[in-house]
Amino acid sequence: MQTKTSQEIKIFTPSMYHVVLYNDDKTTMDFVVEILIKIFNKTTNQAIETMLKIHNNGSEICGTYIKEIAITKLNLVKIAAQKANFPLRCDIKKG
Repeated sequence: MQTKTSQEIKIFTPSMYHVVLYNDDKTTMDFVVEILIKIFNKTTNQAIETMLKIHNNGSEICGTYIKEIAITKLNLVKIAAQKANFPLRCDIKKG
């Protein structure tokens, strides 16, 4: 006689985090587009569209990632902005 056993499988879904860029009066639009292409892997058209949303609305979500990747993107933006002497603000928010 065979006995069947059942297992309950739980699938872990990590929390997601939005990476947000904020508008300021000193950071150039070209620099923001460059950041969006290099760090967030956006196409040129997507980067321009996102940059305009940041400019017009004050902020915009640039990507949604697991926490570790969101923190990495945040740090890459901060380092690039510091090197270029721009005050570009970036933050992560739990999605």
